[in-house]
Amino acid sequence: MPNSLTPFQQRIQNIVTDTQLNPKQKNLFLALEAEAHLPYMPISNAVAEALKQGVLCDMFEGHAPFKPRYVLPDYAKFLSQGSEYLELDPAADFDDALNLLTIIYHHVPSVTNIPVYLGQLDDVLLPYIGDLTEEQIYTKLKRFWIMLDRTLPDAFMHVNIGPSDNIICRTILKVDAELKQIAPNLTFMYDPSVTPDDLLRQATSNICECSKPHIANYPMHSAAYGDKQFGIVSCYNSLPLAGGSNTLVRMNLKAVAQKSANRTEFLDYVLPSYSKLMIELMDARSSFLHEKSNFFKGFLTTEKLIDESRFAPMYGIYGMAEAVNILLANEGIDEQYGHGEQANRLALAISEKLAHLVDISPVKYGLEGKALLHAQGGISLDEGVTPGVRIPYGTEPDPVTYVQATAAQHKYYTSGISDILTIDETVKSNPEAMFNLCKGALNLGYREFTANVASNDLVRVTGYMVKLSDIAKFKQQGSRKNTTFLGAEAAEKTGILDRKPRVVSMEMQPTYD
Repeated sequence: MPNSLTPFQQRIQNIVTDTQLNPKQKNLFLALEAEAHLPYMPISNAVAEALKQGVLCDMFEGHAPFKPRYVLPDYAKFLSQGSEYLELDPAADFDDALNLLTIIYHHVPSVTNIPVYLGQLDDVLLPYIGDLTEEQIYTKLKRFWIMLDRTLPDAFMHVNIGPSDNIICRTILKVDAELKQIAPNLTFMYDPSVTPDDLLRQATSNICECSKPHIANYPMHSAAYGDKQFGIVSCYNSLPLAGGSNTLVRMNLKAVAQKSANRTEFLDYVLPSYSKLMIELMDARSSFLHEKSNFFKGFLTTEKLIDESRFAPMYGIYGMAEAVNILLANEGIDEQYGHGEQANRLALAISEKLAHLVDISPVKYGLEGKALLHAQGGISLDEGVTPGVRIPYGTEPDPVTYVQATAAQHKYYTSGISDILTIDETVKSNPEAMFNLCKGALNLGYREFTANVASNDLVRVTGYMVKLSDIAKFKQQGSRKNTTFLGAEAAEKTGILDRKPRVVSMEMQPTYD
């Protein structure tokens, strides 16, 4: 009997009969298909063509966005005031606090339908410790950590801790190293004026064990947003607390370079023209969210856990390496990004130009009227183009050279930039090398320090975590974890497993004061 299904119905049929998806995952994909069946919001022909050509990308956020991409509620306020909408009294003790957080997480949306921000948990939980012993705190937090991974199994979900030294921070580091879960993702805030070296050593030793946490340069982030006025979410995205990102649009710098005869044309004409289209697309998407979706009439806003004015679009870029290499080749210069002084200088000129374009281009719904520049970490469909401003997989120099080549880039990317250094497993016998590499990188201007250790099962892809053992089993068994399929696709198409493990030796460390 001939198939009488329409193409749309066939896609639905494929989802509901997929042997690798569990019911919750099927619900998610069915919802995405429904939203994609709506007509796209009004955009100009020029924007539509840029999307079609792959110069711009809307990150598959949907044709009619009804929720922000990333939401960062003020969880401390939530615990102190309770919630009328959720019929919850304020938290009275540590168990109350964990229970209230467990409840509200299921009401915080994101592009993935999983909360990407779980809070600055040491600050949030410290007021509720009371007379609990260290062992009691450990037991409760370990159960909480397991619950998060089992009920919200998405590696874009993110906890922040630090920069102060406290029992919650140290216990979370201990639990995370023991459990080695993909979720939640974790960022440790480092401030040289506040954080003791032995606490940073515990965090960098964790990296040796489970490739977590990210280490964030707290002074750089607080200079952009204000003290305790931001959070690190999803992969490594820095955004305003009690706000977030209404949309993320990205530009493929490789594709822009392919349309440019030389660096002058690229910097002065082609890049600015596509930047205008970026702003137009961000305004179209955020306008629908703010004006038509009714999202900001919900309880998160009315109970003042978020503020509509603290949401901003993320102006994402990727493919810096390929753009630089193409432009230099056009000029007959035989240098590669990350390996030559001229190449690295050109990359800095591009980042400086991008930051200038963002600064002079007001958006309709932004933070103080502006978008936030972001080095986007790539997606599993990217082939032949490197995430953000990273050095291409398989061509990475030694870690110190890598840091020196890319450190100056970090100051331009307010809403996040991450270089994933892949370190040889020998670092496990010399964890002090990881400590020194991290501290040196932050001293040189790294906004985020991130590393994989080659022998670990738990690794970063573009910023989110996967287990290599899960990828190996995925085609036969599927996975209960929502991000495994993304990691499997990225491994197949984008070469993440081609990252070159490099040795960190003590004599190769950057110097720092």
